[in-house]
Amino acid sequence: MSESMFRDPAGSGSGAMGESRGHVLGVLRSAPGPVGVREIAESTGLHSNTVRFHLDTLVGEGLAERDSEALGRPGRPRAVYRATATRTTADRRSYQLLAHMLTGLAAESLEQPAQAAASTGEAWGRYLADTPSPAQRLTAEEAIGRLTRVLDEAGFAPGPVEGSEPDAVVPLRHCPFLEIAREHRDIVCSLHLGLMRGALEEVRAPLRVDRLEPFVGPSLCLAHLTPSDERPLDGAA
Repeated sequence: MSESMFRDPAGSGSGAMGESRGHVLGVLRSAPGPVGVREIAESTGLHSNTVRFHLDTLVGEGLAERDSEALGRPGRPRAVYRATATRTTADRRSYQLLAHMLTGLAAESLEQPAQAAASTGEAWGRYLADTPSPAQRLTAEEAIGRLTRVLDEAGFAPGPVEGSEPDAVVPLRHCPFLEIAREHRDIVCSLHLGLMRGALEEVRAPLRVDRLEPFVGPSLCLAHLTPSDERPLDGAA
């Protein structure tokens, strides 16, 4: 698989990305209520996948909020978005500063910070996963669906699975802790790897995350999957 298969859906030019993202944010701010991806795509002329990418980024930056629309009928509710108040950005900076401080503390204080981060991630992955009933046995496709749901709700903007077993890959198009990961990659990437492993373990998936390949693009990481009966590789790439 080539890197171009996983290229940023919004394009590589930062100026173009900023302009189109500004259009998306403008639609959110001018809308009388929450709007969905289709309405934003029609208003901006952008592809739906590009709109989703920008929305995930805006949510991660604290400029937008994601919610589920109550349909009043069976079926999974669609995601809708609204612009947030300006002060949310300042609040996010405060949390980002706290995350930087705590990550630095872990790096300096723990003997094996990456291993501790992976264990913490696994515990949270199990907590966040939608656990099947004891008699239910998920297929690989169903397990990946539950994994991507956890990743989507956590802000990773997972893309469709590429390839097939034993070389299946889940592209993660947005890192919710990008700035911190650049400074403490071993801790943050191990935390994310543990999160995915814990989620798949909780749903008793027939596959696992073999390794995490970080930063193959400006904001793109690749989670490599493998059948769960194979010997795993420890740690992020």
